[in-house]
Amino acid sequence: MSIPMSELPDIENLYRLDGKVCVVTGASSGFGDRFARVLSAAGAKVVVAARRHDRLEELVADLPDAIAIQCDVSSDEECKKLIDESISHYGRIDVLVNNAGTTDAVHPAEEANIDLFRKVVDVNLNSCFLLAALAAQDMLTRQEGSIINVASVHGLVASAPNLQPAYVASKAGLVNLTRELAVQWAKRGIRVNVLCPGYFETELTQVMFDDERSSSWIARNASMGRGGTPEELDGALLFLASSASSYVTGVPLPVDGGWIAR
Repeated sequence: MSIPMSELPDIENLYRLDGKVCVVTGASSGFGDRFARVLSAAGAKVVVAARRHDRLEELVADLPDAIAIQCDVSSDEECKKLIDESISHYGRIDVLVNNAGTTDAVHPAEEANIDLFRKVVDVNLNSCFLLAALAAQDMLTRQEGSIINVASVHGLVASAPNLQPAYVASKAGLVNLTRELAVQWAKRGIRVNVLCPGYFETELTQVMFDDERSSSWIARNASMGRGGTPEELDGALLFLASSASSYVTGVPLPVDGGWIAR
């Protein structure tokens, strides 16, 4: 059966975010900086948040409609301030990108540092729950919104021989938290999904890409034989942020070069 051209999607505008208000945490470098620029290029108004305010100001200077809010996501008070000030400035939040994260030093689990473990979980998981809950209070008033958590391929599989129990546990928790929030809010207009990137060259992973042994390990374990490049996350981000994914929620989306397919 043929489909009339009038019923086909408007491809040019499918991924547009014109006028949408997007909040991005961890925006002072790496994925967060890139995410903010991509969302802005798609027409969004962007709130960028991180601890390093000087870097945020440099980023905002490059964007047509954006504000910077200094925020340490491990602080409940600063998380609340971020959401309150975003709504105060722009009137609402349409998209929340929970990107801020940290990691633990490589060590065997039997050499546990419970304080470090708690710190990593607090940043990578607890803050995402709090920010999602706070943003949802606004989104629910309009029955509309998209929350994008940023986990990792290691939220789906173990990281060995990179021994990072806190990081793996926090990202796995974030994957299932995403499912829970998605189900709770699915009939109330909020979609919640989680990006699971493989190894991309960022400030956090630069040491691995600069090391021949580590970079070879990445190439061996990614089915495509290489790490990712920053622009290879753009499409997945825009898909989850825009109406292109209007019937998608509770999904962990690996962008990993085939890492978990092996």
